[in-house]
Amino acid sequence: MVSAPAAADAAALAKTMPRLRVGLHIVLVEGKPTLPPSAIPDLVDASGMFHADMTSAAMRMFFLPAVRRQLEAEVEAQFDAFHATGLALDHVNTHKHFHLHPTIASIILRVGRRYDLRAIRVPLEPRRLLARIEPANNVKPAVATAPWAMLSRARFRAAGLLVPDQVFGLSWSGAMTAARLLGLIENLPDGLSEIYLHPATQPYQGCAPHYRYAEELAALIAPRIVEASRNSAVTRGGFADF
Repeated sequence: MVSAPAAADAAALAKTMPRLRVGLHIVLVEGKPTLPPSAIPDLVDASGMFHADMTSAAMRMFFLPAVRRQLEAEVEAQFDAFHATGLALDHVNTHKHFHLHPTIASIILRVGRRYDLRAIRVPLEPRRLLARIEPANNVKPAVATAPWAMLSRARFRAAGLLVPDQVFGLSWSGAMTAARLLGLIENLPDGLSEIYLHPATQPYQGCAPHYRYAEELAALIAPRIVEASRNSAVTRGGFADF
């Protein structure tokens, strides 16, 4: 999140770890813009932050040319801010998976070509595998987003982008425990899978309510998780490694 308070610190830290793959997490809702609010008045509220109502924002982005122009300017500003860090762009995704919106997807593809965009997340999660890991946990299908995700995956792949075959972290977002992470490692299907978490040492300003940040961090560094990932047939890496 290039406009988040700790972005500069995160970029500096990332440069000390050459093998770390870093992506751009585009924020267009519930966050701070990169451009001055005066340059994108239709995208922000009175406080200068992006609107929280995704449905209303999505409608305006689709139907209003002025809003689309502001949207493209902001997306380009975020790509440019990432480029200014000097880090290699491993991948792109968006806050709340907003790039499933066809207008946002078009803009990301158009702008991304100028910034060597090569990979993007599409949130398609095989729920049957989650049920195998936790049979008692009733995971509901993503009826509202799945059709858009399928269309987006086909569109992004047609544009030459690397897209994972499946993504894990949607249903268990903010609750990726060590047991769940181990279950995923031991049951990964064939193909390219992305597993995402939200690790942090503690809650922070603006964090999502009820997310178990410290528990997710503990899961990532748990000895049994490290051992399982090293001993499995899984090849680990960022998008650039595939």
